[in-house]
Amino acid sequence: MRKIFGDAASALNGIVSSGQTIAVGGFGLCGIPSTLIAALRDSGASNLTCISNNAGVDDFGLGLLLQTRQIKRMVSSYVGENKEFERQYLSGELELEFNPQGTLAERLRAGGAGIPAFFTRTGVGTVVAENKETREFDGQTYVMERALKADVSLVKAQKADPSGNLMFARTARNFNPEVAMAGGITVVEVEELVELGKLDPDEVHLPGIFVDRIVVVPHPEKRIERKSFRPRTL
Repeated sequence: MRKIFGDAASALNGIVSSGQTIAVGGFGLCGIPSTLIAALRDSGASNLTCISNNAGVDDFGLGLLLQTRQIKRMVSSYVGENKEFERQYLSGELELEFNPQGTLAERLRAGGAGIPAFFTRTGVGTVVAENKETREFDGQTYVMERALKADVSLVKAQKADPSGNLMFARTARNFNPEVAMAGGITVVEVEELVELGKLDPDEVHLPGIFVDRIVVVPHPEKRIERKSFRPRTL
């Protein structure tokens, strides 16, 4: 099976369409598949449900899809850096399903592992638990959370081999493995493609069975959301 594609547009060709659920890796602007997100914007697909920890910033990451009104619903954990997101949500243009961060990660992992639901104490007694089943275990109340699955997952990795085995770069791993596992079709943006067998088995963070398409972007833009420094003391 051919997994390597020449560019992001061809990697998404024929697999993205309006009304889909798209899962996107990254944490803030760290480890986001920015080139694939831009290609998704250019595809014109609309009425999308996006699963991602964050919603990017106004002019980068998923913020690009918010600018063009291609997202109808977000399933997220933190969205505080995006003014356009705030505007659309408060005006009723955008639906939002908030999740505790660990719950979001576990819902994605469960989706990839074939686990339909799980119980957690996180969110019990809060709005997170509204309209959800609860159950008692060993004298404690737990809320049931359903697994998350996506039609297409967009992922960022540092290295891949032609079989799709992936290595992530330190904290840029974040949600990417879980997002990859939860996708019906998973497309990965990598900085380096290595020959088959060049990745040491201990370097493989995600096996290629979860990867369907790969596009190489050797020099992606890497932004920092905020720069802050301690006052210099002499």
